[in-house]
Amino acid sequence: MSHHRPIRAEDRHGFDAIIDARSPAEFAEDHIPGAINCPVLSDEERALVGTIYVQQSAFEARRVGGGLVAANLARHLAGPLADKPPGWRPLVYCWRGGLRSGSMVQWLRLVGWDAQQLAGGYKSFRRHVMQQIQALVPQLQLRVLVGATGSAKTRVLHALQAQGAQTIDLEGLARHKGSLLGALPGVPQPSQKHFETQLADTLEHLDLAQPVYVEGESARIGRLSVPVPLVQGLRNGRCIEIEAPPEERLAFLLRDYRYLGDDRQALAERLAQLTELHGRQTVQRWQQWAQAGELPALFGELMHLHYDPHYGRSQARNFVRWDERQRVAAPDLSPAGIDTLAQALRALD
Repeated sequence: MSHHRPIRAEDRHGFDAIIDARSPAEFAEDHIPGAINCPVLSDEERALVGTIYVQQSAFEARRVGGGLVAANLARHLAGPLADKPPGWRPLVYCWRGGLRSGSMVQWLRLVGWDAQQLAGGYKSFRRHVMQQIQALVPQLQLRVLVGATGSAKTRVLHALQAQGAQTIDLEGLARHKGSLLGALPGVPQPSQKHFETQLADTLEHLDLAQPVYVEGESARIGRLSVPVPLVQGLRNGRCIEIEAPPEERLAFLLRDYRYLGDDRQALAERLAQLTELHGRQTVQRWQQWAQAGELPALFGELMHLHYDPHYGRSQARNFVRWDERQRVAAPDLSPAGIDTLAQALRALD
């Protein structure tokens, strides 16, 4: 391969490794899946060089930056890159495909490796992500799982995946269960960009000729937005409604959200968001139950007064094909029952 042919985002799978030369903070916000972070400048060094550029001169910034880059490259060569064989072919990128990745590529080539630079850097990869979502989502044969709160839709999705069906687990990618109480304890949500990168990566691995199961999410999961093409895909997809009896749903919710009892104060504070909808008196009762750890009473009323009354109306409004949905009875939401349910859903196709 000539050293001069520009490498595009879609060529990245042909390399032995992908190296992100940006700072750790840039890498943490989002990066190409599978990339390793070998920063040529740390977060602090990058800020320092930027300040010198503004306050002194471009030359002085390059002189100081050059020394820092050389020291960091030496550390990477002695550390994570020390065991790479002579024929190793890495792809290197930075923010725009400029000096940071360019300097690393030069050094790696001096060593003797066939290092290449990603044309346009992370910015070109970001464009690729959005183009992939735009292009692939309309081609998906979506099977949209719907059902009242506590119908174990996410667990059914996991069972479908374990049985070999294709799935998109949006709540898994978003690290959030999607509801008012859906934040996962101690697990921050990814950045919007990283959420979209993971989604595009999932889409690229799907067989477009086979059905794809996905949960009928709203346009937001926690603080993340589901990309518009996928929201439209969900709205227009084929709906499969899981119908579980209320007592089975309540038992499932109590298992699935058991951890909410560990921080009763946080749970009570989150319930305050419902005051406008349900009035102070009702919400205070719920908060007292939350603080006392009375989750069966709390979840029972939340289902009866909050989730269920809105369910039918919102589904009919959100899903174009709601009236022609397929219904599947789910009398048992134990792990074995969920496996049986997943088999029944696959049999519909």
